[in-house]
Amino acid sequence: MIDVALHGQADPVNLASISRRQQVSLSHLEQLFGKLRRHGLVVSTRGPGGGYSLGRKAADISVADIIFAIDDPAAAEAAKQGRAAAPGHPSRYATDELWASVNRCAVEFLDAVTLQSLVDEQIASGMQPESKQAERRAPASSARAKPLLPDTPNSVFALGRMLATKRS
Repeated sequence: MIDVALHGQADPVNLASISRRQQVSLSHLEQLFGKLRRHGLVVSTRGPGGGYSLGRKAADISVADIIFAIDDPAAAEAAKQGRAAAPGHPSRYATDELWASVNRCAVEFLDAVTLQSLVDEQIASGMQPESKQAERRAPASSARAKPLLPDTPNSVFALGRMLATKRS
């Protein structure tokens, strides 16, 4: 999200560029951005020059918004229940209130941190947005790899095709 806020000021940011800059797999980004889009934190633009833009102003998006959009509440609840003491066990009641209080404090803190403040920190630390020209010149991660073996025919038919193309 910081990458989109930093690089997507004028045009949408494509996931391949984010993948290259952040060194995160494209398939993982697709899953994350699908969730972010469903929660209205980003909007997608299709076609050439398409990608993702912020769905709201960076100052209106909190870190808590991002975490809640990405986090699967059902899985988090199942994990919490799996670690909890058995119902009726005295230690369960002693720690439940503590963890609920810790959770409230964490959510309040994350709700106070905005995406804009994180972008401002990145800019203050010297991070500069890439130009669109640099993005276009960057090699795509899905570029065809150079073959390791020499380009030689592996059958009589391939030899015929190779000789036919050399004559033309």
